[in-house]
Amino acid sequence: MTNRIAFQGEPGAYSHEACRKARPEMEALPCRTFEDAIEAVRSGAADLAMLPVENSTYGRVADIHTLLPQSGLHIIEEAFVRVRISLLGVPGAQLGDITHAMSHTVLLGQCKEFLQQHGIHRITGADTAGSARQVSERGEKSTAALASELAGEIYGLDMLARHIEDNSNNTTRFLIMSREADTTRRGRHGMITTFVFQVRNIPAALYKAMGGFATNGVNMTKLESYMVDGSFTATRFYADIEGHPDDANVKLALDELDYFTTDVKILGVYPAASERG
Repeated sequence: MTNRIAFQGEPGAYSHEACRKARPEMEALPCRTFEDAIEAVRSGAADLAMLPVENSTYGRVADIHTLLPQSGLHIIEEAFVRVRISLLGVPGAQLGDITHAMSHTVLLGQCKEFLQQHGIHRITGADTAGSARQVSERGEKSTAALASELAGEIYGLDMLARHIEDNSNNTTRFLIMSREADTTRRGRHGMITTFVFQVRNIPAALYKAMGGFATNGVNMTKLESYMVDGSFTATRFYADIEGHPDDANVKLALDELDYFTTDVKILGVYPAASERG
């Protein structure tokens, strides 16, 4: 056991914050890409990976749904992080000194009102934590970063304004991945089962496959489609349902799903987080 949890991004990223929140006792291991974070777990360099899958404002995270089925890892938990954005400046800078703010384009778009109100111009950076690092290294009082409070702590920046996001409910959902599956019943808010599947090439296959969940009273909280290998004719579906595969109604629904599909793969069985409620 390494007692490490891998994430994509630089120290201070929101994925790093998710690691701190969900696994404060573990060492957070920054990785350049999502693939690198997954490989860190597969190779044994880390025990877990923290991967963002969707954001309440911007939808699903690109590429994640295609990476998960081939990752060889299993979802063991979900975590939610409120995206609270801070304006971070070099030591001694004041809000009135700031003429430019640097961050990932998504965060820049989430602070339009604040930036316009203060006449601050936007600079697109590679990511949030990386922007904080660059602002710290440049040492210019006129340039600030939009990032997490954690990034400010790590890179020695002053808090010039906090919680400046336009949408106060902006939240990112993360999945905690492990080499080993854990299908034990746990948690106080029920279980979630996540799986992917492809439907058979027959008329109304998706409609029939979904019918089993409706008739057996299984609540499907997510259903998304994405192309397989860049083909417009091959589509894979990603789904979350409430319940455990051993539940009688879930088992019946999955059996019916299996009849109308060519491939069903369960990615994880894990407790629903309290933030869902």
